[in-house]
Amino acid sequence: MMIEWMNNYLTESSSSVMEQMTEFHEHAMMVMILIVIFISSIIIKVMFNKINNLKFFEQETLEIVWTSIPIFMLLTLAFPSLQILYLIEEKYASALSIKIYGHQWYWSYEYENFNLKYDSFMNNNLFRLLDVDKALVLPFKLNFRLLITSNDVIHSWTLPSSGIKMDANPGRLNLYYLFSFRTGWFYGQCSEICGVNHSFMPIKVEFVNMKKFMNHMGL
Repeated sequence: MMIEWMNNYLTESSSSVMEQMTEFHEHAMMVMILIVIFISSIIIKVMFNKINNLKFFEQETLEIVWTSIPIFMLLTLAFPSLQILYLIEEKYASALSIKIYGHQWYWSYEYENFNLKYDSFMNNNLFRLLDVDKALVLPFKLNFRLLITSNDVIHSWTLPSSGIKMDANPGRLNLYYLFSFRTGWFYGQCSEICGVNHSFMPIKVEFVNMKKFMNHMGL
């Protein structure tokens, strides 16, 4: 029931990293709900409690308890978060390297191993402000190394279903690994305020089987 409710607000994941991000979100929300319930019950009890002990000034045991409980709660949030951060920064053996260039206001993709490069402009054939004329086509169940940069201002290549949000800085390459365990179209947008047409440079990634990918490459 909780997972179905969360799916109304979070993008359906297509990678193991995004799945762990979703699980961590649900875990953090449950911890927050328990904290709110606990604090609310204490406030209500204090408001309606008419017994006041004016001689109660200190209690070391109580101070240790109310200091230890928040520390324990923070640890339950810290360890899963550190695990996800480690997975994001982990280096994987990649089957293909893709260079991504941000422009005002479109994206360019370059397949290093196939000597293929093209621009991706927005059109509204299927989804308004999300569809493009040429998507980034990749085979699924393989790791890909993304090298992201910009030719003018700072952009941000964001694909929520894969848990990716990487800035494209001019004169600098940022590295990220992309993986998908299922086929389909996945959409994103530039999430950096890069100019007046910032909202008109969407991202579309299409994961296909190897046969369709080879046909896309003209092989």
